[in-house]
Amino acid sequence: MTIKDIARMLNVSHTTVSRSLNDSPLISKETKARVLEIARKHNYTPNVNAKSLVLSKSHNIGLFFSTLKEGTTASFFLCSVRGVTKIVNEPYKLVVEAVDELKELQYVKKKNFDGIILVSQDPQDDRFISHVIDNKIPIVVLNREVEKLIVNTVLTDDRQGAQETTEYLLDMGHRKIAFIEGKAGFKSTVLRKEGFEQVMNKMGVNVPGGFIERGNYDLESGYEAMQRLLQLKARPSAVFCSNDDMAIGAMKAISDKGLKVPDDVSLIGFDDNGISAYLTPAITTVRRPIEEMSREGATLLLNIMNNDKDNAIRVIHLKTELEIRASVKRV
Repeated sequence: MTIKDIARMLNVSHTTVSRSLNDSPLISKETKARVLEIARKHNYTPNVNAKSLVLSKSHNIGLFFSTLKEGTTASFFLCSVRGVTKIVNEPYKLVVEAVDELKELQYVKKKNFDGIILVSQDPQDDRFISHVIDNKIPIVVLNREVEKLIVNTVLTDDRQGAQETTEYLLDMGHRKIAFIEGKAGFKSTVLRKEGFEQVMNKMGVNVPGGFIERGNYDLESGYEAMQRLLQLKARPSAVFCSNDDMAIGAMKAISDKGLKVPDDVSLIGFDDNGISAYLTPAITTVRRPIEEMSREGATLLLNIMNNDKDNAIRVIHLKTELEIRASVKRV
């Protein structure tokens, strides 16, 4: 059953049928009712591909990540995709891509994407964002504040989460606190370290040399960074890891050294990756509402796509929350 079939059955033009199915105010209620009755009776479904050609729409929404190989953990990826797919449904299809794997930006054009969600970690993504804006494709950026461009953004407050975590460690009596950074170049890495250092400086607590270690947001780098910290003559009493994966790697390094968490070293992570709550001991961490962030971003994008008159730029901050578990002891 096609629009032309319905038109022949009702002895009207196919334009009248099309307008009726799209609830056009140009068509009378009686004619719309007749068209809808025939469409229901014969199980008419619209030809999305044909409609796309007429409306110059692809019905594709791109979900782009800075990278899918380094710095994007499995739990972060899963929560991001799950949040978006709860909002984006028919007639749209979700296309998942990585910015760093694009051979050329010309692939990203209005013909291929009706809208784009960018889960951004790296300021280098600004070139991609500028290209999308120049091509007049609606875009929402998740996870990172974009400083040099005006763009709709939904993100979590990583600095606030790191500050709250550091204050908690100090309240628990810790003064010898080490910090394992995340991947170099990522904005989250900068913000979490800033939050840690700001509280330590404010409270007048010195961070000894060698207490800041570089990680890469993965298990292995957390393990290796913790090994180096344990080799110090005066080892830390607590270690703040920039994400849970590194905290899990650090916990393994502590165990391999014959030590225990939290009896010998207290440990805190960041992100609440889902696994950290089921370890022994369960890891205290900062919960980032990643799935909520993705849902908010997808909802915002669809609203922008369906309401061209609303040009207001939104920057939405979602709060983090400290999840206190069993990996930190009072000293």
